[in-house]
Amino acid sequence: MQEKGSISIHTENIFPIIKKFLYSDNEIFLRELVSNAVDAVQKIKRLSSLGQYNGELGAPLVEVSFDKEARTITISDNGIGMTAEEIKKYINQIAFSGAEEFVEKFKDAKDANELIGKFGLGFYSAFMVAQQVEIQTLSHQEGAAPARWICDGSTEFEISEGNRAERGTSIILHVNADSEEFLDQHKLQTILDKYCRFLPVPIKFGTRTEYDYDNVSEEENAEDNKPKEKEVDNIINDTTPIWTKAPSELKDEDYLKFYKELYPMTEDPLFWIHLNVDYPFTLTGVLYFPKVKNDFELQRNKIKLFSRQVFITDEVKDIVPDFLMLLHGVIDSPDIPLNVSRSFLQADGNVKKINSHISKKVADKLAELFKNDRPGYESKWADIGLFVKYGMISEEKFYDRAKDFALLTNTKNEHYTLNEYKEKTEPLQTDKDGRLVYIYTNDPAKQDSFIQSANRKGYDVLQMNSPIDSHFVNTLERKLDKTSLKRVDADVVDKLIAKDEKIESVLTEDETNTVKGIFEKAISKPNMTVKVEALGPDELPVTVTMDEFMRRMKDMAVLGGGMSFYGAMPDNYNVCINSNHKLVSRILQAGGDEQARLAKQAFDLAMLSQGMLTGADLTEFVNRSVSLI
Repeated sequence: MQEKGSISIHTENIFPIIKKFLYSDNEIFLRELVSNAVDAVQKIKRLSSLGQYNGELGAPLVEVSFDKEARTITISDNGIGMTAEEIKKYINQIAFSGAEEFVEKFKDAKDANELIGKFGLGFYSAFMVAQQVEIQTLSHQEGAAPARWICDGSTEFEISEGNRAERGTSIILHVNADSEEFLDQHKLQTILDKYCRFLPVPIKFGTRTEYDYDNVSEEENAEDNKPKEKEVDNIINDTTPIWTKAPSELKDEDYLKFYKELYPMTEDPLFWIHLNVDYPFTLTGVLYFPKVKNDFELQRNKIKLFSRQVFITDEVKDIVPDFLMLLHGVIDSPDIPLNVSRSFLQADGNVKKINSHISKKVADKLAELFKNDRPGYESKWADIGLFVKYGMISEEKFYDRAKDFALLTNTKNEHYTLNEYKEKTEPLQTDKDGRLVYIYTNDPAKQDSFIQSANRKGYDVLQMNSPIDSHFVNTLERKLDKTSLKRVDADVVDKLIAKDEKIESVLTEDETNTVKGIFEKAISKPNMTVKVEALGPDELPVTVTMDEFMRRMKDMAVLGGGMSFYGAMPDNYNVCINSNHKLVSRILQAGGDEQARLAKQAFDLAMLSQGMLTGADLTEFVNRSVSLI
């Protein structure tokens, strides 16, 4: 029996539109067809388990093959199969009946996935690469006849008796001239590795040669004492990847082995989180914390998103909280459709729940590690601190969860929780207004003289030198009650934490004004404001600082990548002259050129300690130093 048909539609044929619209994503045709084949195999297994199919199941298999000379790619399965009537129902009607609607709406689709998902065009993605598509199928139904369907991408199709002798379906693509790249072993292997590497049904692609050692003669010099070559099926996928198993079935070696498979040539991860949720949505997966330290520019998009073990995308921005985008691993959820679109991810309620759940699971895991092995947790803090701080900055709920296991690290490399650090510093670092002041450094080597001054006062200095600490400082000030943070070089040490104590100056008021004039003349820079302060005699004679607020605003402007009001302002510094230092008294007593030279030398030393002395000024300082020696 043979039947020909034509679809009566009143508008343009959809196939040229499919080919044109999906051209940049044309490799997903293989994902769609292999996924359909896997579904067909799983359906027959389900029917068998329900007692609705009593025939021989056989070993489940999907096979992908190609013939370069015949210019064909074939995807075969031993699944449920179709009758001629089912072909008409599932193949013809799905695509053709909605053609008018498709032509009207296809321009609204943002990408190929959205197009396929919206219009049920998974099978028809075959026409992205094929000038003609043929189906050979035999239904599982008892007494069913094999059927053949063929279509050249026009509105004409033909259904006739097929030649398939075993249950299942073969899709034969007659590849068009523009898509010959797909008639290549390596190209097809690459696509299968990307999309089908963890499908739940074995995927065979090509064959490989192995040696049969079972029948080798034991006679040492026998001519046939060589293993015989034999061809074996090349199964290219792991049907039960670790995220499909219960954590109790797995050892650390299993997680590490899987990590190396996904990310070869990388260091072992710090630890991992096994996700396994079945309510109110289904979600499985494994997320790994990689070693990142301060390298915030590491490539993101290392988390792979799957739907029922079919790879969808590694752009998981809306599914995974932004602060966890540097994690590695796998997420699989059947609640996220295979043909997922960006607009779907942004709007879907389940996706929002998944995002929130992942954030909570990560917080729970970190809290558990902190509680069970604090020394081990502290040893990893240099790596995981970046995630935790980023999360506390970007997500209120995560801040509330993390405040008990977030650590502050000082210049002695001691770690404290937020509450512990408050208790440590409160007695000595509370100012006259009852405000607790945390002092920090973002460059311990460069700011060493300031750190030593703070330590002499008994003050503790925090390290805040990760790429996001400038933001984290603001978050802590916003969240912590009556607490402010100041960089150690924001002012002279006696002014960092305002106390009621007053140090008397050894200079008279006239001498103080004279000293100020000497230094203003020696410095002569418009962005340097000179002031004379009575400090401890052990403090430096001259200190160059920038106001905390102004510097922080400028730092934020730079990080934001824009030229805000503060970012456009020139750098302005305070030059503090210590009236109680012996060198200042000596400068005051010197005369003429010697006075100016000593004042300039003392100022240049302060600039040098801040790493601000460069170019001709540095050369002049070196020459002057030699002369003074």
